[in-house]
Amino acid sequence: MNGTARIVGLYRYPMKGMSPEPVEAAELAPRECIAWDRAFAIENGTADFDTDAPKHFPKIKFLMLMKNEQLARLHSRFDERTAEFSISEDGREHVSGNLMTPEGRGRIEAFLAAYMKTDLRGAPRIVHAPGFTLSDAPAKLVSIINLASIEALEAEIGRKVDPLRFRANVYVEGLEPWADHEWVGRHLRLGSARLKGVHLIQRCAATNVDPVTAERDMEIPATLQRRWASMDLGLYAEVREGGTIRPGDRLELA
Repeated sequence: MNGTARIVGLYRYPMKGMSPEPVEAAELAPRECIAWDRAFAIENGTADFDTDAPKHFPKIKFLMLMKNEQLARLHSRFDERTAEFSISEDGREHVSGNLMTPEGRGRIEAFLAAYMKTDLRGAPRIVHAPGFTLSDAPAKLVSIINLASIEALEAEIGRKVDPLRFRANVYVEGLEPWADHEWVGRHLRLGSARLKGVHLIQRCAATNVDPVTAERDMEIPATLQRRWASMDLGLYAEVREGGTIRPGDRLELA
């Protein structure tokens, strides 16, 4: 590391499979994820997620970009003060509702039942359990993407690759390509927080979906496998010491 690595993007994803939300700053707590990250998800089919005794399920249980690319056409926003969640498309709001009330969830579920009808295996149900994350990873982790690795991928593909395809929490620049893949088991400092690399992130077909057009226009996992003999890109890290992180903060190995 050359000492100039820094955060250039910080995001959360309140509803699994839907829009990223830029965050100006995040307060990280030990063994917790970014607040409201993947706090909600949309069951597609069997309604057996128990909000009183939540457990991790494979992502295929929920609506998500790997199978349901039309979600990328929707723009969602969540107000954590009021729990109001809105969905718009091309600048026009389709629906909004309070995710903490049956009435609010019902309005959003009714919209999704119509909008996603060709992909549904049953009535869509929005689920949430306080303190539980519906991330692809069963643990509460922070995902980090090294933008230099994306640049290496762009050179291989011959096209620009929108970093938001990778739906990370933290985007960093100033590293060598794939440098973060050496950090499993190592400690790093982000802002005033300390994290530990846990495992690499294996990419799935969700990254093939353009986050703006919803078109499946790339073969990113296949390209990674062919060129680098692995479908990994990015790092999951666990918060060990709490602190604040924000764009512009430096990243340093402990």
